[in-house]
Amino acid sequence: MSKVAVIYWSGTGNTEAMAQSVKAGAEKAGAAVDLFELESFPAGQFADYDAFLFGCPAMGNEELEESAYEPFFASIEDKLSGVPVGLFGSYGWGGGAWMEEWAERVRKDGAKLIGDGLAIENAPADEDLAKCEALGQEVAAAI
Repeated sequence: MSKVAVIYWSGTGNTEAMAQSVKAGAEKAGAAVDLFELESFPAGQFADYDAFLFGCPAMGNEELEESAYEPFFASIEDKLSGVPVGLFGSYGWGGGAWMEEWAERVRKDGAKLIGDGLAIENAPADEDLAKCEALGQEVAAAI
């Protein structure tokens, strides 16, 4: 069975809700899925997973959360080549430029990026959560 890790950071709960939905989608596609708040992910077990769904909202000047998520993500980028990856997160202002930059970064890392990154403005509505679930299914199907 394919194994997927959903690793997220959420300041307001919006990205957490998205994480729950991408997890549900990956499970519907038949994957075994572990959901981690960023601080609880066992970095030493990175190789135990076949695919990843990374979630982080836009922070500051349209960027990844800089005190925890950015250092974490920078530390695992060299392990992403050829790995199916999905990106998701929420934003409250701006146009989602942080997601476009993050997606480009993941492509340069050589990951198999599924979609272009799912950016949802503010709290996810039911149709947004359905998009999250579809992203989880797509990532699991790409393994």
